[in-house]
Amino acid sequence: MDITYEDPDTSDENELVDHVVRTLAEDSGVLRSRHGDRLVILYGRGVAAIEVAPRGAVL
Repeated sequence: MDITYEDPDTSDENELVDHVVRTLAEDSGVLRSRHGDRLVILYGRGVAAIEVAPRGAVL
């Protein structure tokens, strides 16, 4: 599943990816993301890989 994560307050892609990795590495890490028009909540224990695409981080 491709899930897009964006943070309008962050303009640096590396900083955004670091935030995603730090959040999901925590035992209680949770990210609010988007899959199309749907809100998707990701829990750190359910993520096996992160791919960075030109349009942003794809989890």
